Amino acid sequence: MPGTGSLNSSVMELVLNAGPVAKFVLLLLGLFSVVCWALIVEKWWEFRKIRRESMSFLRDFREGRHLASVFIAARKHRESPLAQLYISGCQEAAGGLTGGEMLEHALAQAEDGLTPDRLDAVNRAMRRGASVEIARMERYLPFLATTASAAPFIGLFGTVWGVMSAFHGIGQQGSASLAVVAPGISEALIATAAGLGAAIPAVMGYNFFVNRVKHWAAEMDGFSLDFLNVLSRPAPKPAASAKDGV
Repeated sequence: MPGTGSLNSSVMELVLNAGPVAKFVLLLLGLFSVVCWALIVEKWWEFRKIRRESMSFLRDFREGRHLASVFIAARKHRESPLAQLYISGCQEAAGGLTGGEMLEHALAQAEDGLTPDRLDAVNRAMRRGASVEIARMERYLPFLATTASAAPFIGLFGTVWGVMSAFHGIGQQGSASLAVVAPGISEALIATAAGLGAAIPAVMGYNFFVNRVKHWAAEMDGFSLDFLNVLSRPAPKPAASAKDGV
């Protein structure tokens, strides 16, 4: 559209002809915006992998017959907080062992049921693991929150500075006509628009990802209870055959 093209060219002209303070504000807001979009894409991809690997691990957990076999499968799902929680619980249940045949043997013994004290230790280990996973999922979110709260004020600073410059120009020229006032006001308002352009995606991304973190925190709480229930009761023994009973 012709009107859109002329508007874009006039905006670019105002940016190029802006003063040093306005250019610095616009450059800073542009940097904030680029980093925010990069973090939004990165976090979206991260939570996508978390969901995919967690669903795969839950299938292994529900279909697994032994703790050791599920432990081996959990190590393949590095992005899944549920898998990492399971690894933390198994290592505590095995007395702090991290791998090898000794851990498999200890997990086989744990299938007979753990004492209340041991269950409490496993619960604490899984809660520590959950805290680590929540911190990992919350990584970079403070930057989005900072951009969402600070960008409008940075843009407002550029606007106020531009308005001050416009009124200074009016005083020097001794005229308050629209031709004198309009360029300075337009230049000032660009900073506000840039601030809002950086803040709106940041606040939307922050709220979305915080909701994802809360979702997976609740999933980890539920999984911890399920795993503790598994450890609290002995594994069912295979029924004796008729020949064995004779």
